[in-house]
Amino acid sequence: MPQAMIHDPHPPASTSDDRFPLLRQEAARCVACGLCLPHCPTYRKTLNEADSPRGRIFLMAALLEHKLPLSPQLVGHLDLCLGCRACENACPSKVRYGQLVDGVRAWIEPGRQRPWRQILLRRVLFDTTSRPRLLQGAGWLLRALRRPSPPVAGTYPAQGAARGVVGLFLGCVARLSDAETLHAAVFVLNQLGYAVQVAPRQTCCGALHDHGGERETAQRLARENRTAFAGLDLQVIVHAASGCGATLAEYTPPLAAPVLDISAFLAAAEGWEQVTLAPLEQTIAVHEPCLSRNVLHDQDAPYALLRRIPGATITALAGNDQCCGAAGIYALTQPEMAGKLLRDKIDDIKTSGACTIATSNPGCAMHLANGLRAEGWKVEVLHPVTLVARQMGYTK
Repeated sequence: MPQAMIHDPHPPASTSDDRFPLLRQEAARCVACGLCLPHCPTYRKTLNEADSPRGRIFLMAALLEHKLPLSPQLVGHLDLCLGCRACENACPSKVRYGQLVDGVRAWIEPGRQRPWRQILLRRVLFDTTSRPRLLQGAGWLLRALRRPSPPVAGTYPAQGAARGVVGLFLGCVARLSDAETLHAAVFVLNQLGYAVQVAPRQTCCGALHDHGGERETAQRLARENRTAFAGLDLQVIVHAASGCGATLAEYTPPLAAPVLDISAFLAAAEGWEQVTLAPLEQTIAVHEPCLSRNVLHDQDAPYALLRRIPGATITALAGNDQCCGAAGIYALTQPEMAGKLLRDKIDDIKTSGACTIATSNPGCAMHLANGLRAEGWKVEVLHPVTLVARQMGYTK
C-alpha cells in the first residue's frame, strides 16, 4: 500500500487538547534503556532503531514537542508498529506504550492526507465494524461463506444444576468469521450449568478504531457496550477474542461485570464432573496471541482447558513470544512485514508435528490458516473452546 502522504509539517491539534500533556508525560517516562528492543517484532526484522519501541517513543516525543515535522518517513515508522505491546512487559519504567502510540495516532490523524485506496479501506472496515448488527443480518453473506449465523440476543438456559449467568461478548467481524466459536462457547457453558446472556445492543469493542486513530468512535462504542451490559446481573462477561478482551478490559469506566477470556473462565469453572469428553489422540500446539500474553496475561488458560481432553498432547508453539503479523488490519496495511512474521509462524507450525493449532484470537486464526492453505499444509486452526466443545459432542 502506498505510504501515507502529509500535507502539513505539524499536526493541527492544539496543545490545549487535554490529551497533549498526558501524551508528553507518558513519553517522558522512557529512560531509553533499550531493554524493549529484543522483544519488538519489527525491530528484530529491520534492526532499525526507528522501528523499535525506544525509537518510536523518541519520534513521538519529538512530534509532541514540535521538534520534528510530521513527515511520511516518521509516520511510516509509527505505522509499522504492530501494537503487540511486548515492550510493556520488558519496560522497567512501566511506559504505557499502547496508550501512548494510540494517543499519538489519534492526535496526528487530522494532519494526515491518505491515498484514496487507504481512505476507502479504512472507511469500509471502520464503518462496517462499528455497525456489527448489520453484519449479523447479512444472511446471504453467511450462506455464501457456508458459515453459521452468530448467536441471537437472549438467554441460553443452563443444563442440569444451575451455577450462574454469564454474559457473552460477540464482537463484530467475529460474528461472521468465528460464529462457530461463539456457539461452541454457549454450548460448553450451558453443559457445565451456566446460563448465557447475549446482550441485544452490544456492539464492536472499538479496538480497530482506537488503534487506527479514531478515538471518538472508539469511545462511542465503549459507551454503547457499557449501556448494553448494564443491569444484567452477570457473574462475568466472557469473550472469545483476545484483541477484543484487551480493549474491553481497559474500558474507563469499566463494564458492569468482570471481563474474562472464555478459556480462562472455563479452566476454573465448576461442573466438569457432569460432562464427558471423547478422547483425541493427537498433538495440539497452542499459539499465544500477543495481547493475551502482554496485556491480559491469561496465556496459560488454553493449556489448562485443553488438557481436559483425554489422550491429547498439548504443547506450546515455538516462537510464541513474537507476533504472527495479523494484528487487526495490519496484514492489510503492512503486508510485507506481516508476511515476514507469518513466514516464521508457518515454519514453526511445520516443525511442531501438530495436527491442530489452537489460538484464542480469530484474526490470528484466519491469518495462520490462510498461510497454511497457501502452502497446501493441512493443519486445522481453531479456538480452544471449539475443540473442547467438539469432544463434548457439539456439532455445527
